[in-house]
Amino acid sequence: MKAWLRGSIASLMLASSMVAVPALTQAEELSLAHFVAPAHVVTASVVEPLVEGVKADSNGDLTIRVYPGGELGAGPMEQYVRAVQGVADITWGLSGYTSSQFPKSMIVEMPGAVPEGMTGYDMLWNAFDDHLKSEFPGTHPLALWISEPNVFIMKDHEIRSPGDLKGLRIRVSGSVSGALVEAFGATPVQMPAGEMYNALQTGLIDGIVTGSSAINDFKLDEVANSYTLGAPLGNIMFYLVMNQARYDGLSPEHKAILDKHTGRTLSQKGEEGWNAAAERTLQEVRADPSNTVIDLTAEEIAPFTKIADDLRTKLIADMGAQDVLDAMLKKN
Repeated sequence: MKAWLRGSIASLMLASSMVAVPALTQAEELSLAHFVAPAHVVTASVVEPLVEGVKADSNGDLTIRVYPGGELGAGPMEQYVRAVQGVADITWGLSGYTSSQFPKSMIVEMPGAVPEGMTGYDMLWNAFDDHLKSEFPGTHPLALWISEPNVFIMKDHEIRSPGDLKGLRIRVSGSVSGALVEAFGATPVQMPAGEMYNALQTGLIDGIVTGSSAINDFKLDEVANSYTLGAPLGNIMFYLVMNQARYDGLSPEHKAILDKHTGRTLSQKGEEGWNAAAERTLQEVRADPSNTVIDLTAEEIAPFTKIADDLRTKLIADMGAQDVLDAMLKKN
């Protein structure tokens, strides 16, 4: 075979091989920041499944480095903006800390908004595309979910009726629980979860409305001694969001892997993890003889429910958001 022909064939074969072999996906490391200790329920329920899932499916080419305890910024209220600004690629936070940004999303926090047989994460994702997306500017939400039902966590006060709350100072996480506590006759005090322990210990507040999983996460059992269960106090909404530009810049392969392990899939893990942690915590609380645990009867719950239902109806009407709630409640 002539030299020039051999050279042409070799060139064609080289060109063909270059087309047939796809370019290798560049390895990526994403940063994930949150403001609580590694032992918090968010780690086992949300962070670890995400970190381990994307690493395994990418053969280690897509990894997530976690910065817990406020390592990239201690302020819990600034979690969302840290993702927008790219301080961290991914951040976890509570919608209630910046309630004015999430008025429609936080419908799931309203007492009685989540009916029997539905989950908070399904409600949020059901309405996301048509109603909630605009509340998450600059980010790509990876997970949206709610906590277990809120309870009263008190120091030296037993709550059996709305009247027992009159004049008390109650810590809340956001505007929805704040409005509810006020409707019950108490004074709402909004503060980050990390401040609850000292505030209850020093008497700055008389009690707390939050999910029972927080009792263990923030060691509230060391300063609280009375717990009231069964009142319709709503839930707490959480988000895990990613900087939109960072998400858009991922390779199609990495984006597909991330999508597989986020959305409803990761949201379900979060919600189930919070509920499981709450159940374990309440068992421990009940086992401690120094605690007073009040399980409200149906008759005792009724006055709380009347106030809560009236408030929810008013809040949704004032927002003109019945269509949002309807979208949340649609069956898949």
